[in-house]
Amino acid sequence: MTEKSKIVNKAVRFPHTYVLIFCIVIISALLTYIIPAGEYARVQDPNTGRTVVDPNSFTIVERNPVNLFDVLSAVPRGMIDAAQITFFIFIVAGSFQIITSTGAIEAGIYKVAYKLKGNEQLLIPIFMFLFSLTGAFLGFAEENIVFIPIAITLARALGYDAIVGMSLVSLGGAVGFNAGIMNPFTVGVAQGIAELPLFSGIGLRIIVWIVFLIVSILYVMRYAKKIKDKPELSIIAEVELEERKNNNFEVIEDRKLSTAHILVFLVLAAGLATIVFGVYKYEWYINEIAGIFLGMGIVCGFIGKMGPNKMAQEFVNGARGIVFGALVCGIARTILVVLKDGLILDSIIYYLSSLIKGLPTTIAAVGMFLIQSLINFAIPSGSGQAATTMPIMVPLADILGLTRQTAVLAFHFGDGFSNTFTPTASTLMASLSIAKIPYDKWIKYYGKLFFIWTGMGAVFMVIAVLINYGPF
Repeated sequence: MTEKSKIVNKAVRFPHTYVLIFCIVIISALLTYIIPAGEYARVQDPNTGRTVVDPNSFTIVERNPVNLFDVLSAVPRGMIDAAQITFFIFIVAGSFQIITSTGAIEAGIYKVAYKLKGNEQLLIPIFMFLFSLTGAFLGFAEENIVFIPIAITLARALGYDAIVGMSLVSLGGAVGFNAGIMNPFTVGVAQGIAELPLFSGIGLRIIVWIVFLIVSILYVMRYAKKIKDKPELSIIAEVELEERKNNNFEVIEDRKLSTAHILVFLVLAAGLATIVFGVYKYEWYINEIAGIFLGMGIVCGFIGKMGPNKMAQEFVNGARGIVFGALVCGIARTILVVLKDGLILDSIIYYLSSLIKGLPTTIAAVGMFLIQSLINFAIPSGSGQAATTMPIMVPLADILGLTRQTAVLAFHFGDGFSNTFTPTASTLMASLSIAKIPYDKWIKYYGKLFFIWTGMGAVFMVIAVLINYGPF
């Protein structure tokens, strides 16, 4: 089978995410003819001021089925509803592209790698820690792809293989992304929908990050030690043999950090510190955070001696690179529009709650996490999945007696763990393509860690229920 045939077969086997979402929209419209229409009363909680579902108020109402024209017109309505989130994603991605284009991040990576000469075993914990920060605080996913070739070169120069190099970036970043300490694209969006204070509940997420990082580092180090001692045990031994025939991998030479690079790092640190202060002191939300990101990009652009035209071009490049994920938010919101128009959103919540209401809350919470994991196969965009599922999961949590913070935790665990597993995740497939690692070989390597992560996630879901993870 030719390479072109393989690509065609993959395309047939895994429909485009937009196609999957639109199929869900059609199914949702058909359900408005089948599921009885119903509504819950919404009341304002006098203690928090948030709108909550009255679990004892469900009533059957007259049907309002959604026809084909209603479905088509729901698409632009969904995109309008999700406009704030969509443009937030564009602004953040564009701003970070300007920062990346200064070369400061790349220079920093080379500098650290050079310092590790003679202490190769430290490469894995240090780099996985650094890339976990990008996922935990910046929500980096696609943005980290550009660093994979560098990491693989470093790994090979130190006696490892491409899988170790990719793990430094992809798994390191995934740990931070999964923990979501201050991830604006997942936790930020989901908490906004849940009416939670932005980035609240950070204490448990920091603990999650530390535990997952330690386990993941040990997992990668165990594999790395095995193949350094016996290179023939590499899962991609044939790929490595071919690459080493065609390339001479040498330790990367020192890269000097210029004054401009240091200033870029200082601006980045100051910007993040400002966001933390503003969120907790003044309850900043999407608009304020986007403004800080934009300001960081502009200042770093001038530090990097970019002119206004160059900065504008890099901003567009960054926004272009995340069009897929940003537009998913609007298209996925169409599902919610159809369910609301057909008056069956509350009915779905009612029947779901009826199925699991008798279960212990710990099992119900784990179930929510596993459901989100399955949904991630169809909607691999974190912000898109939040826009799709959180309007259902939040009132479901209210009815089941779970905190909304627990529902958010279930969402970003379910969204994150399978991003480095599912073949529908564009970031994973692009990373594997750049690294020249076959998908089946990656699953053979990563599969055990995925199930370890899933088991640990279930444990933390139980902990969240037991501590009444809040503030609410």
